[in-house]
Amino acid sequence: MKIPVLKINQFKEPETLNDFYINSFSNHIDLNKKLLKKPHSHNFYLCVIFTQGSGTHEIDFNSYQVNSGKVFFLKPGQTHSWKFETKPEGFIFFHSLEFYNLKFLDHTLQSFPFFYSNQNPPLLDLSKKELNKLKMLFEEVYKEYLQKNLLRELKITNIVNNIYIELTRAYTANIDIEELVSTNYSVILENLENLINTNFYREKFPKFYANQLNITTKHLNRVVKNAINKTTSQLISERIILESKRLMIHSENNLADISDTLQFTNYAYFSKFFKLKTGFTPLSFRKKYAIFK
Repeated sequence: MKIPVLKINQFKEPETLNDFYINSFSNHIDLNKKLLKKPHSHNFYLCVIFTQGSGTHEIDFNSYQVNSGKVFFLKPGQTHSWKFETKPEGFIFFHSLEFYNLKFLDHTLQSFPFFYSNQNPPLLDLSKKELNKLKMLFEEVYKEYLQKNLLRELKITNIVNNIYIELTRAYTANIDIEELVSTNYSVILENLENLINTNFYREKFPKFYANQLNITTKHLNRVVKNAINKTTSQLISERIILESKRLMIHSENNLADISDTLQFTNYAYFSKFFKLKTGFTPLSFRKKYAIFK
């Protein structure tokens, strides 16, 4: 059983707009209960702002508190799920890469720190003043989305761009700027992360990725070290471990099959690698996580 990857056209929406969706969060949950009841990933970029409610949001095995003022950002491929203690309110929108990037020639979605590296935190905690300001912008997008006015898509894109700008200012104000990936290295790091996501099953050594980026392995390691204080090998291992955890928890495949899927030479080597990186054997991790689910 594979982790479901949800697409924009699967969600129920009041008016169709290619590659874009927005809804109040409570309405979104009510309309799409069947799609959202299990952990899943998306093939689009997502942004959600909460004005009320409490609970937890799990993103790739990290749990975050949901409360008023929280904003979450997800990139394609990230696995997540919701658990609410009190009824959530707010807004959610998502869109394809092309919906945004084809409208703006001078910058792309990766210009925003919450989207240009998986190493940057996927959430933001707004002050009351910031929340009120952003809430009005989300309401404006939603209102425009429900109507069929002239140049509707262009106006929506422009407001979404303003939202991202305001969120970036709040994001960089609340986090030590040195914790963010340096813009000087963001392009190389983004390309590296994309290459790892595509090739980590079969390519597990830095040399392959350096060759793909047309730079030396030494320079690639320098870029990664200066940008996020890690090594290229660490990034590759982290991606393998993340996929291992996803398959162990969100699928019913036996552990030997998971080892084969990840293209390890044998299960013993996979088990040793997983324990070295996590402190758990694959079996103990699956059992431990199941207890808390």
